[in-house]
Amino acid sequence: MAKIELREYQSRALSMLYDWLEKNTGHPCVVLPTGSGKSIVIAELCRRAITEWPETRIVMLTRSVELINQNAEKLRSIWPNAPMGIYSASAGKKQLGEPITIGGPLSIVRVTKKIGHCDLLLVDEAHDISHNDEGSYRKIINELMAINPSMRVIGFTASPFRLGHGMITDKPAIFDALIEPVSIEELIFKGYLATLRSKQTNFKLDTSSVHKRGGDFIESELQAAVDTSDNNKAMIDEVIKRADGRKSWMFFATGVQHAEHLRDILLSRGVSAVSVIGDMAKKEREQSIADFKSGKITAITQVGCLNVGFDHPAIDLLVMARPTMSPGLYLQQAGRGMRIHPEKADCLVLDFAGVVETHGPITAVQPPKKAGSGEGEAPVKVCDTCNELCPISARQCPACGAEFPAPEPKKFHLHTDDIMGIEAQELEVTEWNWRKHVSKASGKEMLAVTYYGALSDKPITEYLPINHEGYAGQKALERLVEAKRQSCAPNTEESSLDGIADAMNKGAAPATITYKQDGKFYRVLTRSWR
Repeated sequence: MAKIELREYQSRALSMLYDWLEKNTGHPCVVLPTGSGKSIVIAELCRRAITEWPETRIVMLTRSVELINQNAEKLRSIWPNAPMGIYSASAGKKQLGEPITIGGPLSIVRVTKKIGHCDLLLVDEAHDISHNDEGSYRKIINELMAINPSMRVIGFTASPFRLGHGMITDKPAIFDALIEPVSIEELIFKGYLATLRSKQTNFKLDTSSVHKRGGDFIESELQAAVDTSDNNKAMIDEVIKRADGRKSWMFFATGVQHAEHLRDILLSRGVSAVSVIGDMAKKEREQSIADFKSGKITAITQVGCLNVGFDHPAIDLLVMARPTMSPGLYLQQAGRGMRIHPEKADCLVLDFAGVVETHGPITAVQPPKKAGSGEGEAPVKVCDTCNELCPISARQCPACGAEFPAPEPKKFHLHTDDIMGIEAQELEVTEWNWRKHVSKASGKEMLAVTYYGALSDKPITEYLPINHEGYAGQKALERLVEAKRQSCAPNTEESSLDGIADAMNKGAAPATITYKQDGKFYRVLTRSWR
């Protein structure tokens, strides 16, 4: 097996991680987009740690047997003679005693005392760790930390948030900081990820009657609303019409029966298809996946089994048939189509479930709101007939029986590139204003520059954390130096942010900028001086 060489951003991720660990106590989480080679970074971290400090003991946790096998395979590709053991009931292996132990939380939680001293606990899909002190992950952390209080927990994830809890750094979470070495845009620009293309679908699933619990749709109600013969036939007919020569299709279903119903309709339409569900026999599951990967099967329908850790670069059509309020699940599903393959230019996303409309472009997904304490008043609405205060979800007044108007259906505004959100907008700049800015979240000081256009244009503000250490500070300083050169701003001996801002305000503003929305902020892509 040929040794894998790290890409530049993968080496950058490790450098930023080492730098953070050296300067901080606590536990960091490395954020790497789906398809960026997270398992390679984890493998190289293990190799370096054991090679440089031979007494190091590492436990690597991940939730699925697919990821356990994938991480073990990548570790062997980086380090063929890695001293590694797998402890996983699902993988059929119980190997303890090696410096590196890879396993699932449900297996490892039973043998923490046998594992004993651990220096590094690596958690793939780290957003699975509960914010509260409960569950297998937290029990493993507590028990291993009791043996070695100096143990460091290092997380890895593509989606650093949990539905109902907010960011995985929000206390009382385990993680203290996020390390974000690379963006989806950079990976696409450098050719490491494929572009997604979304198309507005004629048919749309209706979830207006489905209630929510824990921030997401109630599963039983969702399946009942979505998995109907009419819905499934309408979706399949439109998929076949829009597929246009695409060869590898993946469907995201709401449940086991839904996956099987979609498969059956595909077969009745002459499309080769299989469904992969959680309780399949191992050999049948492996054969179905092998047939799909070889191209013998065109379509695979699944529910939750292949959202994480499934690597098939040829997928060129994703069918969103499962509405979800989880931004993490949305990112994982979209990521299945972003791996590059020589036979595809992009991956088409047909979003019948409205997930793009719900969560926005994958480059600017907003984390879920933190759950409330439960002590506030439940949201209510007033009955126009008798003035009774009623629960916001009520369909009719419990006092007088009057029916409330049905909620308006969501409006969809998708076009070809909406799911990526990488199409830049241009602003003709009339002036700019530099100033010192203090972050309300962190208290850190940085430079800010606001670009103004015509009266009808929205001002665009760019933040440059030039005093920050690491990659972010370096890139911000590079952008400042380039802006000073292009604008002919005067030299200054001032090192304060106020002094630098005063000097930059004496320079010429650019004629135009291009920018895109990045969450609630804006990222300036280019500045142009004529």
